[in-house]
Amino acid sequence: MRVAAMLSGTGTTMSALLFHSRLPGCPYEVVLVASNVPDAPGLAIAAAEDVPTFALSHKGMNRADHDAAMDAALQEADVDYIAMCGYMRILTPAFVERWAGRMVNTHPSLLPKYKGLDTHARAIAAGDAHGGCSVHVVTPELDDGPVLGQMPVAILPGDTSDALGYRVRLAEYQLLPRVFADYVGRAYRAEWVVEQLRTLALAHPEAEERDSHGAIGWHTGGKSGKFFAYFDHHHHGSARLALLVKTDGPDELAALVERDPDIYFRPAYYGASGWVGIILNRPRVDWDHVAEWLDRSWRRVAPARLTRLQAAADQF
Repeated sequence: MRVAAMLSGTGTTMSALLFHSRLPGCPYEVVLVASNVPDAPGLAIAAAEDVPTFALSHKGMNRADHDAAMDAALQEADVDYIAMCGYMRILTPAFVERWAGRMVNTHPSLLPKYKGLDTHARAIAAGDAHGGCSVHVVTPELDDGPVLGQMPVAILPGDTSDALGYRVRLAEYQLLPRVFADYVGRAYRAEWVVEQLRTLALAHPEAEERDSHGAIGWHTGGKSGKFFAYFDHHHHGSARLALLVKTDGPDELAALVERDPDIYFRPAYYGASGWVGIILNRPRVDWDHVAEWLDRSWRRVAPARLTRLQAAADQF
């Protein structure tokens, strides 16, 4: 996955992400470091490591225009995810919405405790045994997105906000790269992929999940029902995670494979009956497209009474 780090300061959090990306097996690379502070030290670190940078001061610009310029730089760099690494600007809802589910931030508390500022002082004043840090998905509500991971840090007798903050930052440098890699790499894990398929498949009327020769499949239900989709997991030693669905027949299958061999393939056994494989462990899977294929395949095998009901529901 192609990642941009956005920062306003020293770049220490960005550096933790960057150097982690160079370890074997890491599922992301940092392709851009962007800042609203043209002389931010973090930009110099990135440049020294041959990472492209973009800087645009927010001074004299309204927030929406500045966010649009930052977004344009991210789009030009072909970014998949954003890591907020000390970016000291409140983003517009439009920017956050564009990157919904693809922007991650850290917060120096154990959320949902102590959203906002002065987190360490508030934890000490409350008599907490631990402060800590959280990694969360960015949403329009401040510090309110789904928490992906946390690291508690013990509060010592006589602790000060600065002393606790220093130790929390050390924890953050360990937590963020690990959690971020896990989050952006989830699309390559069978358990995450099959859960997405399960949700989409079982949304169809009377759909059931059934095993078929050791593979997970989805069936139209009842004794006379038929399978409309299968999950293909490393079948016969293949590295692919794939969805198998019905096409109109061998001619359409062949045309799909010829047109987009990085997406479609002819599955063993099933291909003779016109089933196509859709590769899912690849960058930028269009899950709306996957949902359309599942729906189409379901309609091909579902009884007329169900397809009529679904057609009626679609009108609303």
